[in-house]
Amino acid sequence: MKGIIVVNAYAQTKSELNQAIRLQEEFKNLQVQIEIFPTDKIAVIVNNGNLINRLDKIDFCLYLDKDKHILQALNKLNIKIFNNASGIEICDDKLLTHLYLANNGIPMPKTIGGVLCYYPHVKYKQSILDSVETQLEYPIIVKECYGSCGKGVYLANSREQLEKIAENVKLKPHLFQQFIKESQGTDIRVILVGKKCVGTMCRQNAKDFRSNIEIGGIGKKVELKQSYIEICEKVAQILNLDYCGIDLLIDNKNTPLVCEVNSNAFFGMFEQITGINVAKIYAQYIFESVKKIVKKRENNEF
Repeated sequence: MKGIIVVNAYAQTKSELNQAIRLQEEFKNLQVQIEIFPTDKIAVIVNNGNLINRLDKIDFCLYLDKDKHILQALNKLNIKIFNNASGIEICDDKLLTHLYLANNGIPMPKTIGGVLCYYPHVKYKQSILDSVETQLEYPIIVKECYGSCGKGVYLANSREQLEKIAENVKLKPHLFQQFIKESQGTDIRVILVGKKCVGTMCRQNAKDFRSNIEIGGIGKKVELKQSYIEICEKVAQILNLDYCGIDLLIDNKNTPLVCEVNSNAFFGMFEQITGINVAKIYAQYIFESVKKIVKKRENNEF
């Protein structure tokens, strides 16, 4: 069996590369030929109306980037991708994630989609902010739809701050969201493989309203109620994710609210804190999944 792990061409930090290195280690333990591929080695080339395949024959691709163009090129070449292209694209867009989960009985913070502006010189519409103020109480969370590790997430404590933040994000997809004060600086990260929960971690940040470990949060292993786990597993089913990290906020009624879904959630610190070998579990899941596909191909079942 042969596969590739795709990472961003500009990935440099230890946290960015840890995932790929850990997974490569576990695949090698399974006797899988595996290579880490930066995205610049898979440039999208369309020549004479045909997509050029620059890859040697592989059985699967583990995609750890968010470049949707390369992702769709791999999909077009009928390469088996983990996660699938649709799941990665949905999770990469925070508002799109909420839209896909809506009307499925998934509890989430109240969320209002921002309206895109295409003119830098035009001020953010006050009527939109008036509507946000009537539906959400201060403080109000403002998020850019694209971003990770707490980047592009802001807190507005007043109309003045809300106007300033809205003005800064108006040219980008964004949303406004209910602030869950009981979860200030705290959330629960749930890791799922094969749509099943493999472990949970509580993240806390005493100096920031965001819990992300990358900006100073700390983590500890926790046990979740089965009802909370069932919600997360339902989310993975709806979005058809092979792997994901789901962030839960707990409100004053002890209701778990799905805040974000990360299709390529970092698991380095998660492994250290929980003692759970996520890389091994995920590699084994992919190995078994691809083995079934290869067997069907050999038996001409496709």
